[in-house]
Amino acid sequence: MQLPDQQLRAGHIPADLYRQIPDGTDLRKVVIVQEAPRNYTGPIVLTLLIIAGSIAVLLVIAFVVQIVAASAVAVLSATGGLSYTINRASKKRELPRSRMRSRPVRSKHRRFK
Repeated sequence: MQLPDQQLRAGHIPADLYRQIPDGTDLRKVVIVQEAPRNYTGPIVLTLLIIAGSIAVLLVIAFVVQIVAASAVAVLSATGGLSYTINRASKKRELPRSRMRSRPVRSKHRRFK
């Protein structure tokens, strides 16, 4: 029995508590009340719920913004001739035209006739 709570469970009164008991007290009638250990389940669940709720709110906001943007583009294209296209297909990257030579390489010296 190393720990004080083990001593209290076994019915022993530690010396520091024994000195605090007034003289003439019947030790058989002394009840020592311990504080329950802290339970972290509630705060952890609350934190997870807050995180999940904020992610859900952000997803709803993103969805609403997407719908508003699509409807705005549809209204503008129907009234003013504006069009906007989202291309999701990925294209292969082509080499820039500057790297490709369109003319044959000429020598440094020109021949004059």
